Formats: sequence, C-alpha cells, structure tokens
Amino acid sequence: MALITTKEMFAKALVSDYAVGAFNVNNMEIIQGIVDAAKEENAPLILQVSAGARKYARPAYLTKLVEAAIIDTGLDIALHLDHGEDFDICKKCVDDGFTSVMIDGSKHEFEENIKMTKQVVEYAHAHGVAVEAELGKLAGIEDDVNVDARSATFTVPEEAAEFVEKTGVDSLAIAIGTSHGAYKFKGEPYLDFERLKEIHKLIPDTPLVLHGASTVLPEFVSKCNKYGGNIPGAQGVPEEMIREAAKYGICKVNIDTDLRLAMTAEVRKFIAENPAEFDPRKYLAPARDAIKAMVQHKIRNVLNASNMR
Repeated sequence: MALITTKEMFAKALVSDYAVGAFNVNNMEIIQGIVDAAKEENAPLILQVSAGARKYARPAYLTKLVEAAIIDTGLDIALHLDHGEDFDICKKCVDDGFTSVMIDGSKHEFEENIKMTKQVVEYAHAHGVAVEAELGKLAGIEDDVNVDARSATFTVPEEAAEFVEKTGVDSLAIAIGTSHGAYKFKGEPYLDFERLKEIHKLIPDTPLVLHGASTVLPEFVSKCNKYGGNIPGAQGVPEEMIREAAKYGICKVNIDTDLRLAMTAEVRKFIAENPAEFDPRKYLAPARDAIKAMVQHKIRNVLNASNMR
C-alpha cells in the first residue's frame, strides 16, 4: 500500500454523508494507536502534521514513522500538512513527500489569501499533491494557531464560492463556530448549520473541512483532573453536531485535542498508581491503547463510519 492523496477519499465522502478523520500526530505511539484503529475499522485515514509537531519530532522522523505505519498495517494513508503558514513550508512538505498540504492564509485579507493559496495550488498540483485552504478564522489556541475570540469571523458563503473558483483549491476549511483547543464553548455549543448549508449549496462539489472538531469527552477531562490535572470547564463539539455536519459537505474532520486528552489521562493514571515505575514503555503502552480506543470511537460514533463501506 502507499501514501495517497485525499482526492479519492473526499470524492466518496462527498456523496455518502460521512467524514474522514484527520488525526494530528506527534510521536510513534500516537501514530501506532491511530493506524491500528483505522485498520480494525477499515476506515480511510489522514495523518496530519502541524507546525508544532514538526518542531517537536522533526520532519524526517515523522515522515519515516508514517512510512513505517504503512508497511506495518498495509493501509493507504494520506499525509497532510496542517496549517501551513506560507508557500515555503508548503513547498517543503510537497518536496518531502506529503500528499496533501494546507495553506492557511485566513489571517490575511481576502485577496492576499487568494494569492497565497493560488501559488501553493499551482506548485502542489504540478506535483500531484492536493491542497486545503481556510477562509474565515477559528478562535482558540492549538500549536502555533492563536486567534482571539473577538477576531474570529465566520466564513461568508459568497466569498467561499469566489475563493474556490479563483484558487482551484481542492478542499476548504470553513469557520462556522468551532474553535481550537479544549475550551471551544463558554455556553451552549453552537454551529451555524444554515451557513454551512448555504456554503455547500454554492460549492456542492468542494469538500469542506471542519477544524477544531474534538468533542472533548467529559470522562477524559475528569480522568485527567482526577490524577492531578487542572483543566476545568473544558467543552468540545457535541458528537451529534459533527454527524449532522457531514450531511452538508463536511468531508474532513480534524481531531487533535481528544487524542491529547486520552493519552495524557492514561499517562497520569499510570504514574499516579505506579509511583515506583520509571520505564517509559510501561506508561506509553496504555497511552497508545487509549489513542486507539479514542480513534475507534470517533470512526464508529462521530464520522458516520457505517457509510464508509
């Protein structure tokens, strides 16, 4: 099997009302947990690398770990750059063998975002690589992405249609109410489904992407806090909202915070219950199992996985 692009994945998802999980990776255990889950569930899979992950693990290590996962599992996997900030980083990832890159020009003015995205599209397409862009801003903090809630703006449907036409981008991340990090909503969770429906109506053939889509399951927050954590009031996107979004063009759902919570909760638990243990393998093994269980839960219960087959 091999590294593949997201094009075929999204083409199937677009007409079948399911979404493909795009899971952020940082080390070997996270990658192993994710791919083992995808293999058992026979689900399409995107592994994505953020700027923070590139700094932490270094690009060559992550690329080789993903290659090892393909050899080990026999899966077809799309390797995606998450939130590329400029042309240079996108070009570097294309040259390094990524099959999909995201150029995030959402912090720039509309015309500048178009210009940046078009430049990446032209280079990536010439090398057979798919491109995701973002229009609108998501609030919250994740790795190098930091947008104050007052600066967050929802995607304008008419601008989305114009943006796709002028750039030729393969998929579009939109802002309809999600945010990065573990604190997505202060009050009742809300996604602007009417806005989503209008965007999908205007660009029905364009796969849409939902960033900041972790559900922040309360049991994992509670487990973290029980064993010494301090993350009160964390709240994510309800699972039923993500399932509903998949009916209106959302083909890719980004998940990172939930993986972090699952892994950290298990590490905290093990160390608290085994204070004399200092072998990292002893706590990273159950953490890897927690990642696998979380990803299986997402595939089965959040991404409309029954429609994938």
